[in-house]
Amino acid sequence: MAIPHQRLVKTTLYIVQEAPLFGHRKSRSIFGAIVYCALLATGAPYIFRPIKHLVPSLLCSCDVVLLILTGIFQQYFVSQVQKIRLQGYYSFSQKLKHIVRLPFAITAYGTATMLLVMVWKPYISFLSVSTLLRINMLAEAICAASFMSVYIGYLHQYNSLNSEPDILKSLYSPLQHSSPLEGLSWWYHDGSRLSDQQMALLQYQRENLHFLSEEVLRLQECLSKYERSDDGSTPQVDLAHLLAAREQELRTLSAEMNQLQSELRLARSLIAERDSELQQVRTTNNQYVEENERLRAILGEWSARAAKLERALEGERMSNLELQKNFSTSRSQSHVSTETSEKRLT
Repeated sequence: MAIPHQRLVKTTLYIVQEAPLFGHRKSRSIFGAIVYCALLATGAPYIFRPIKHLVPSLLCSCDVVLLILTGIFQQYFVSQVQKIRLQGYYSFSQKLKHIVRLPFAITAYGTATMLLVMVWKPYISFLSVSTLLRINMLAEAICAASFMSVYIGYLHQYNSLNSEPDILKSLYSPLQHSSPLEGLSWWYHDGSRLSDQQMALLQYQRENLHFLSEEVLRLQECLSKYERSDDGSTPQVDLAHLLAAREQELRTLSAEMNQLQSELRLARSLIAERDSELQQVRTTNNQYVEENERLRAILGEWSARAAKLERALEGERMSNLELQKNFSTSRSQSHVSTETSEKRLT
């Protein structure tokens, strides 16, 4: 079902040591995020500047301009995160891909709030419309700047990182677990995460293949230049050896990528199978729940009947006691009358 653990460890160590992108990792620029934060910081003091005329119109126009600028910067930030993902740093890309979308979402919600304020301004009496618009824009700027600060912090941490890509860790044991119960729970909870990691790993391998292809072309050009020279006998041998090594790496990475694609297909099929089994378990559980409800209804009916019988028995017992009391009373009266008649006869 999966590659043995020793082969995975060997493959991972080979790729960590030989993967070209690991040795040529490019740092990401934080210039765009700093420019965006500077725009927010320079625009914030003008929000509460006293302007007598056209205050709502100017504030709404500025908010629309801020929304457009945030959308433009978001596309740039998303491309930066995608490049980090292609470099093999999956955890950083997962952290950053949610953060870079938050400023635009906050600005969009703020624009919608300003629209509501402008629509319902005849019914707003506790604050002026201009004050509400200014507070809204200030909240947008503060929230967007705070998320951009978090983004800059993560990006600085990525630039100062000196370790192998964390996506290579998924090569150790993508489909095997020590305990069957642990593996079952893992399939239910982390199946989609495995597919995403495997896809990121395939993208990383494609980038490696592209890098190696460019390297092979460059070495072929260098080799052709040395072949045309008269004194290039020794470099020819070195370049030929290096070219052969690069071609071997390219074939190895291609084989690994094909193997990972087959494992990804297998993982998806297993996830679908587990999902179908889970659906069957849920259906059976629903049937048991319906059966329990029916049994509870029957038990409630029998309990009601038993209560009625108990009440009837109690009534019958009370009537029997009353009859016994009446019988004893009549018997005592008849005995007294008999004694009285006997005394009269004597």
